[in-house]
Amino acid sequence: MTCPVPKDQQPLNEYIELKEAFFYRWAKVSRSQYVRVLSLMWLGFTVIFSPVAMSIESPSRHLWQFICVASIGGTVALILPVLLLLSGWSHVKQRLDSPNVFYEESGWYDGQTWQKPEADLAKDRLLVAYEIKPVMTRLQKTLLGIIGFLVISYGALNIFQ
Repeated sequence: MTCPVPKDQQPLNEYIELKEAFFYRWAKVSRSQYVRVLSLMWLGFTVIFSPVAMSIESPSRHLWQFICVASIGGTVALILPVLLLLSGWSHVKQRLDSPNVFYEESGWYDGQTWQKPEADLAKDRLLVAYEIKPVMTRLQKTLLGIIGFLVISYGALNIFQ
C-alpha cells in the first residue's frame, strides 16, 4: 500500500527538515556547541535587556543589582527560544510516534487520516527513541536549568538589596 500523505507532510520528512533547519538543528549539536550557543544567546539577550536594567538599577550606584536585573531579563528572554525548540521537536515526535498520520491533500478543508503500516510505525518509534527523545530530554533539562538560574538570580538580587 502506497502512502497517500504528501511528501512534505510525511513525519519522516518533517523530521529530516527539522533536524536540518538552521534554528532547530542547534538542539542536536555537541554538548559544548550547545552550551556555547545558549550562552551567546543569553549574553545577547542580557545586553539587549541592559537599558531596561539601567532604568531599574543604576550601574554606577548598584552594580551587582544591575547585573542581577540584566541577567534576569536575559534569562527570561532565553526561555522563549528554548520553548520554541521544544515545541518543534515535540510536534515531530508526536507525528512519528502516532499510529495515524493526519494530512491535508490541498488545503485546510480536506483533512485525511492515514494509518501507518506496522513496519513504518516500528521504524518511526525507533527513530523517536534513539534520535528525538535525547533531544527532548536535553531541552527539558535546559528549561529546568534556566528556571533554576532564574531563581538563583532573583535570590541574589534580594540578597544584594
